Amino acid sequence: MKRIIVLFGIMLVFQGCSYAISPDVAHKADKSVRFEKLQADPDSFKGKIIIAGGTIAQASEVNRGTLLEVIQRPLDYWGKPERTKRTGGRFLVFHPGLLNMMAYAPGVDITVAGEVLGTSSPMIGSKQYDYFILLSKELKLWEREKGSGDKARWMDPLSKGPARSDHPEY
Repeated sequence: MKRIIVLFGIMLVFQGCSYAISPDVAHKADKSVRFEKLQADPDSFKGKIIIAGGTIAQASEVNRGTLLEVIQRPLDYWGKPERTKRTGGRFLVFHPGLLNMMAYAPGVDITVAGEVLGTSSPMIGSKQYDYFILLSKELKLWEREKGSGDKARWMDPLSKGPARSDHPEY
């Protein structure tokens, strides 16, 4: 009985430490493709499946699905975007089907396995940009990590807002 419990515990630990993208899709991905090379010449990588990630900058519904603009970030060992200001640029992800815009909101980290479709040149403001575009095969959203500004605040029932410790009367 103890052996079964230990085996079950080990399985849970390994499952908690799994890669962001499922093994079926991850094995099809070409891990030799570097973001810089892909950004420089996306058309030469058309049809290849890659894994990339970063922070969602913008999400919009388009006529046959959802388009995500992602600020690229390097991925760690588990496929999670690193918390760094270092970026290789931006890329687009087309997902056939509608995604929940509340979940896929600006500022949320994402890992994407997708097929390279080529280049897209959207107008953002008054400028036109060239981004490579991926057709999503699998998406992984990451929970926002709590920062120091996310501390719980207590409410004074007699006041109209959160209590502040730096108030001169306290």
